[in-house]
Amino acid sequence: NDVTCDSCIDRPCRAKKSCLTCLVSYCEAHLRPHLENVKFQSHRLVEPLRDIERRTCETHRCALELFCCADACCVCVECVAEEHRGHNAVPIPEARRKIERELQDKQTDMVKTVTAAENAINKLQVNTVNIASVKEVRGVIEEQFNILMAAVEQAKKEVSEILEVEERQALRQAEGIRVHLEQRCTELKKTQSQVEKITKNKNDIDFLQEYSRWKKETVDVSLPGVYIGLMDRLQSFSRVIARSTKEMCDNLLTSYTNKLKDTYVTPLTFDADTAHQYLRLTEERKKVTNTTPWQQSYPELPERFEHFKQVLTVESFYLGRHYFEVDMRGEGTHVGLTYKSIDRKGSESNSCITGNNFSWCVQWNGRSFSAWHSDVETPLSGPKATRIGVYVDYSGSVLAFYDVENGMALIHKYQAEFLEPLYPAFWLPKKECVVLLEPGAGSSLTTPSPVSSPK
Repeated sequence: NDVTCDSCIDRPCRAKKSCLTCLVSYCEAHLRPHLENVKFQSHRLVEPLRDIERRTCETHRCALELFCCADACCVCVECVAEEHRGHNAVPIPEARRKIERELQDKQTDMVKTVTAAENAINKLQVNTVNIASVKEVRGVIEEQFNILMAAVEQAKKEVSEILEVEERQALRQAEGIRVHLEQRCTELKKTQSQVEKITKNKNDIDFLQEYSRWKKETVDVSLPGVYIGLMDRLQSFSRVIARSTKEMCDNLLTSYTNKLKDTYVTPLTFDADTAHQYLRLTEERKKVTNTTPWQQSYPELPERFEHFKQVLTVESFYLGRHYFEVDMRGEGTHVGLTYKSIDRKGSESNSCITGNNFSWCVQWNGRSFSAWHSDVETPLSGPKATRIGVYVDYSGSVLAFYDVENGMALIHKYQAEFLEPLYPAFWLPKKECVVLLEPGAGSSLTTPSPVSSPK
């Protein structure tokens, strides 16, 4: 495996050094002229090289001693004077040190990426275990709903029994009134016969005497009331049941919606490295305000939006279900999601969250909402809303926007296949635009005063 001397003829000896000038390897004996003769002092000696021919320029047969940064190749001094003239060429050892530093940085980034991938795999494994437990959870949930349905059936049974009691009472009451009416009817017919007999008497004295006796014996001829009041009671009862049922259903849906919504809430913060120069972040990066024409003293970064007044969040959504709420103010404010690969510097529509096929958002224009995707606007109907709920089911390919202030009414829903992590994104085109993440009772949408001078 040793490098042999190129000057030994009969029995090659182990090379001691290689000469990059001669492009020859020498043993200790044949190396003496290079060490003792002043004519060889300018020659460059290195440790024995097996691939010394590869270090030779095929065109000029000179040693490859330089690295052309423009063409990323090793060259000799003749190459620099000819076809690589004017290019930045550095000595090979210097180029190696620089590239090694770059590779070290790259390796560090790769280690971070691999760690992130391994963490994602671990999370995926945990999710896989959780997915396996869905059957068990479904059984528990079905049992709870069975209990709820049993309670409803019991309530239905009790209401039916109440109706049966009302029916029996009404029938008994009606029967009692009928019997009483028949008795009164018999009495009235008897009285009617007596009256007819009296009126047929032609003798005035007998007529008056019979009339006097009849008047003393006469009974009340008025009829009892036949009003039972069943329909009024049933209508009142029906209204109570309908109102109670509606309240129960509303409370049930609201309770489940709120509790399930809380299960998927994801805390968010704005990413200062992406914020446009005219967007100011406050309240621990939970609030963004358009401060045009006052710029913020942000450093120039590749991640920062340069033309469109947009900002992303630090957090992203990948796998699973997520929910967050925002308060927004100002005409033209957009809220949506996009990929990290969105262009940050361009002025074309594909650099905006409304104008590409990997961004989805809704906009309030002061009168109504619109949905934007792939530079296509879809007008939406519905009342004004300042608090928006955003729900993402990554695996289910669903992105939905809700009106939190109006009973979680659906504003718009996208059905799309997501291929990369989704980042909440916001476009605040006008100076009165404000967006607040995770709004609370004590939160404020007032516009802060600028802190820097206009430029």
